[in-house]
Amino acid sequence: MNKNLEEGKLSGPESKENSPILVGANRTDAYLPILQGKKVGVVANQTSVVFKGNNTYTHLVDSLLSLKVDVKKVFAPEHGFRGKADAGEAVKDDIDTKTGLPLISLHGKNRKPTAEALKGIDVVLFDIQDVGVRFYTYIATLQLVMEACAENNIPIIVLDRPNPNAHYIDGPTMEAQHTSFLGMTTIPLVYGMTIGEYAKMLNGEKWLENENKANLTVIPLKNYTHKSEYHLPIRPSPNLPNDTSINLYPSLGLFEGTNVNAGRGTESQFQRYGASFLDSTKYNFTYTPQPNFGSKHPKEQDKICFGNDLSETPKMSEMSLRWVIDAYQNCPDKNKYFLTAGFTKHAGTEKLQQQIEAGISEEEIKASWQPDLETFKKIRKKYLLYN
Repeated sequence: MNKNLEEGKLSGPESKENSPILVGANRTDAYLPILQGKKVGVVANQTSVVFKGNNTYTHLVDSLLSLKVDVKKVFAPEHGFRGKADAGEAVKDDIDTKTGLPLISLHGKNRKPTAEALKGIDVVLFDIQDVGVRFYTYIATLQLVMEACAENNIPIIVLDRPNPNAHYIDGPTMEAQHTSFLGMTTIPLVYGMTIGEYAKMLNGEKWLENENKANLTVIPLKNYTHKSEYHLPIRPSPNLPNDTSINLYPSLGLFEGTNVNAGRGTESQFQRYGASFLDSTKYNFTYTPQPNFGSKHPKEQDKICFGNDLSETPKMSEMSLRWVIDAYQNCPDKNKYFLTAGFTKHAGTEKLQQQIEAGISEEEIKASWQPDLETFKKIRKKYLLYN
């Protein structure tokens, strides 16, 4: 579970019938005919790769160019095309030094492609690795790209990739009044779908702006089920360095809406939590966040944080509140804990903060989610491509 996700080092995913999982990007036979003779825009980042033999890969854009596809522009999500910007950091338009292609930022002054940016594009190809957590912003980018394509009558092709957190559904469901870039639709925090399946849901449930529908094609995975083990070979964003961090992210990501540090500014992002203002007598583990790759200004920078190391946590099949509750209960000055607006945006509801402050148990809180989760599961079932 703790293997680092480094470029060029691939781990072998297990899949149904022990056959290698074939990602959408590798299924060139399925999407190249659609791209022939078209001017193509690509929505991509560092995870958008075509896997080769001998544990190597080629970036999708490089692969397309080598196949004589007429790529005109690349659109880049949060963290940028090369995946090096901090969380939430604005990314500017640029030129890719390797290919000379224009890079259009979807995490700067615009988060939705403009009609001008899409001018001259015949088809958009979307290929970004997701991790299946509602506040992970790549699905918001997908939604905005689909809206722009629908408005400008441009077909969109989504190259599907596995979701490493697809094996369960859990968490509070987003309430419509709290939607934001951290959650644009009324889905649970962990929704158990691949990004291709989610794209189908956006269309089918008429969740795009003005209830538009995109001209959508999903290139599905092969040899994949929602229970398949999948080890991401490239970190999907700067602060998700390994399998453990990705598995704990649904639980520890809620700390982003508090003043507690969740490992940013260390090499164990989303595998620990702590703060200088927590009760030092309750914890044996300490660490000091420092600026690093992907976190130029981490919370609690240069301060000794008291908390817990979770790096050896076995793989989970649920979202847990125990660490968020633990930190709150061991915060002597409760006014220092919650960043109220930020916590609500991450949780998707004001109720969770209220429940934690009222001392309601994790078991009772999770029980309160069940009616919404059952409703969502019925909707989700209509759009599944895999068992």
